[in-house]
Amino acid sequence: MANLKFRFSKQRSRTRRATRKAVAPTFMICPNCGTPVRYHNVCGECGFYKGKQAIEKTA
Repeated sequence: MANLKFRFSKQRSRTRRATRKAVAPTFMICPNCGTPVRYHNVCGECGFYKGKQAIEKTA
């Protein structure tokens, strides 16, 4: 790992960390049952993913 010529101050490091924005996850509507589901995830209500049965849900 390369050595730094100058050390970064605490304020500079903390300011950089403090300005990050938290991003809320995006949701879509399940085409099978209509509940909100996160993208690229199996629906928790019906078990469908991309129009196919991914997991078996028991009643």
